Amino acid sequence: MARQNINAASQAAGATRLVQQARQLRSRAAAGSPAEVDRLIHERIRLGMVSALAVNELLSFNDLKKLLKTSDGNLSVHARRLEEAEYVMCEKSFVGRVPKTVYRLTLAGRRALERYLDDMEALIHFMRPR
Repeated sequence: MARQNINAASQAAGATRLVQQARQLRSRAAAGSPAEVDRLIHERIRLGMVSALAVNELLSFNDLKKLLKTSDGNLSVHARRLEEAEYVMCEKSFVGRVPKTVYRLTLAGRRALERYLDDMEALIHFMRPR
């Protein structure tokens, strides 16, 4: 019984937090200021890259290119932006004479993705009719 009360209280606190986050996002948008969505992650290719790296320890450039169905140039530009923000780490090496590039999600990148997902979840929760 006590465990159920703790779980219910925890769920209620989580729901309250989501509603507060959504209200903050909505009030900023209504005031004309942009919602604090991480624009760096929000773009499709970068969101896909960060999400894929969140569930894989590392992925090669070619793996990401196939997964995201994008070109070399497009992936390079987006990967560089994520590197500059220190959301991903790039490691370059050679296998024989063939260059190999692999990417890993950094702790900062993981935290940024978690914040982004929290913001999106709060916004969706607030916008859905009850």
